[in-house]
Amino acid sequence: MFNPLQRWRERGWQPISADVYAQVWARFGGSVMTQPDVVSRLSVLAGIPVRYLGWPRQGELQAAVPVWGNALALSRDVLKRKGRRDLFDLGNAEVILPVAPGAAAPVRHRMRYVSALNEGAISTLRTQSEQLALARQPEEYGKKFRYNQRRELRMLEEAGGEVVPVSGLSAHALAAIYTELFEKRWGFDVPGKQYLVEVFEALKEFLWGAYLQLDGKPIAVQVLYRVESPGWISIEYINGGVDPASRDFSPGSVLSFINTQSAWDDARLRGKPLRYSFGRADVEYKDRWCNRQPVFRV
Repeated sequence: MFNPLQRWRERGWQPISADVYAQVWARFGGSVMTQPDVVSRLSVLAGIPVRYLGWPRQGELQAAVPVWGNALALSRDVLKRKGRRDLFDLGNAEVILPVAPGAAAPVRHRMRYVSALNEGAISTLRTQSEQLALARQPEEYGKKFRYNQRRELRMLEEAGGEVVPVSGLSAHALAAIYTELFEKRWGFDVPGKQYLVEVFEALKEFLWGAYLQLDGKPIAVQVLYRVESPGWISIEYINGGVDPASRDFSPGSVLSFINTQSAWDDARLRGKPLRYSFGRADVEYKDRWCNRQPVFRV
């Protein structure tokens, strides 16, 4: 039963099915946070039903949004209210809604970190004070920076280091590696620890990138999710961990170099722009790797 606030929020929108939402997303694109399978699988894990809304104009859907109540689906604030705050970690992920360019769709559900790609496509956006850190193109790094990264990788490999694809790991194995290295690095529990296996299993097809081993033991790992839209590729760098005992090899930096370079190579092979997000632009090391990008909220 509609309440007055819901009626106001959804004015001009109509309920649509999950299948229709997936079709709109496949047409206009989006990000990890709005990808249909990511939304549906994590919502099932959370036990929170998703409502899908579409915005029609001249008989054709120009926008769609998955929602939990008054907010975008997968919202951290809703998880907190439901007592499921640590169920999964998507960091401060870039939100790209599937909206036709220039549609001026009146989105009224709460959301933050909405991409500049949606500017003009959504009429209700307001500038957010925080910014996102998006990885620079390889050519934007200085020659010395690139030389140092390659030298550190070569030193690691000469000492017995290996670059191993995450795709070869089971959800259990990745959860174990990530937990061990995160907790060694930071000294506290990894976010969502008890649910990591379930989350990695649910999102296995979107996990991306490599991890590092030295003498057969993992020394650095990053949790990366990748989705492909018609017009771009989105990668979210959620978090990572390193073994402090291997710091002489700068494994965290080496792994960032490997993962960003291979992401750019892959995107260029496909002829698509890359949006590789390090999350909120809030710490100095991200400025070495990234350009700051404005974001919006509703």
